[in-house]
Amino acid sequence: MTFADLGLSPELLKAVDDAGYTEPTAIQAEAIPAVLMMKDIIGIAQTGTGKTASFVLPMIDVMASGRRRALMPRSLILEPTRELAAQVAENFEKYGKNHDLKMALLIGGVQMGDQLKALNEGVDVLIATPGRLMDLFERGKILLNGCELLVIDEADRMLDMGFIPDIEFVCSKLPETRQTMLFSATMPPPIAKLAKTFLSNPKRIETARAATTNKDITAFKVNVEQRAKLSTLQWLLRNDHVETAIVFSNKKTTVRELNKKLQQDGFRSGEIHGDIDQNTRQKELERFKSGDINILVASDVAARGLDIKGVSHVFNYDTPWHPDDYVHRIGRTGRAGAKGRAFTFVTKSDSEAIDNVEKLTGNKIDVFGKDDVRVEIADPASKQSSDDNASEDKPKRSRSRKDASKKDAPKKEAPAKRAPSQDDHEERSEKPKRERQPRKPKANHAQSDIAKSDERPKRAHRRRDEDDEPVAAGEWNGPKPGFLDVGLD
Repeated sequence: MTFADLGLSPELLKAVDDAGYTEPTAIQAEAIPAVLMMKDIIGIAQTGTGKTASFVLPMIDVMASGRRRALMPRSLILEPTRELAAQVAENFEKYGKNHDLKMALLIGGVQMGDQLKALNEGVDVLIATPGRLMDLFERGKILLNGCELLVIDEADRMLDMGFIPDIEFVCSKLPETRQTMLFSATMPPPIAKLAKTFLSNPKRIETARAATTNKDITAFKVNVEQRAKLSTLQWLLRNDHVETAIVFSNKKTTVRELNKKLQQDGFRSGEIHGDIDQNTRQKELERFKSGDINILVASDVAARGLDIKGVSHVFNYDTPWHPDDYVHRIGRTGRAGAKGRAFTFVTKSDSEAIDNVEKLTGNKIDVFGKDDVRVEIADPASKQSSDDNASEDKPKRSRSRKDASKKDAPKKEAPAKRAPSQDDHEERSEKPKRERQPRKPKANHAQSDIAKSDERPKRAHRRRDEDDEPVAAGEWNGPKPGFLDVGLD
């Protein structure tokens, strides 16, 4: 099947072809014809399967005919985060380049001036986050009674962020006769209730079981102590053939600290979290996409829907508190048919959280072990035994020349002790007595220790993890990572 089989206009097909896409994904193949037929839709699909294009493409053709009016957008797309909203806007610009459609982006963290100007001129498509939309609505700067089409994207994330009351309010201000689409990777009960309330006889499109993970992602859990997380992450970043990676943490403070430590250790990393203003967040994403940095340390603002090509690894530095977030986090890799690897660090206190993840996905996550390591690791035990065997095979050497010369040399007789003579007593008595000198201040112990250490002969110290013999080329010549032996009780 091709996009030409879905009923899209020639102008839209040309834009899709220019973008390099030829074959629709499963959810695109089912959703696009239904949207063009003006049906309400519930779309459930795992992240990274092309949900955005499944509603953006048909919306462009649906909105192609009609007249714009000031302050009254003809269609509305709600997104949970600024990054997702900006990404959808990019898709509209890319696919709608051959159509005369005006689009406005309403997100927080930026000035309202340009947004208000676009609304006053009239827009066909309004892409917004609930917070900024509610703000402008309460100020009377936007009217929703002319909206013909509504899209609620990443609905389960809306639920997690507490936006459901805002969405219910917005839906109450929209015309009753409208087309509504709801897309989500998971379908918890509150979202199912929302869909039942505001959608009319919707077509349910489910291309994968709810909360399933991408088959192209190889997932591991790494049992590790809390204090060993950083060293474990650094080892994996250096040794697991990491091209680009996103490292997720539950806390914004951890994101900042972790990024700082990675940069100090020579990694090209950046950070993104809710405390950073929108312009800075966008710049960090652009640096990551362009390759200026290859490691992005992030909170869950980057977990949903961000389409960044070529992310080879995802690291859950913290096991996610909500099991749904696990599905979205690891979905940043393994996109568009590419292979990806995901690692989740699990401490003893995370046992319940990781159990909830496995219950949600219905799959046991493999424990990262020796067979999964991408570099050759020398086993210290086997190395020690081989060294012992080698030492047994070697013939015992005779005494060194130095030892032999010591043994063969005649022993010197110790000088006989003599009793002190009278001359010795007289010599002592003739020596003038020393005058009592004023006591000198006590020397600095640190300086004296340094002086003593300078006087001592320097000895060659052997590093604890240094190999006895050189390792053959291509083999791992470092210490065996300790986290491979850590287990949960």
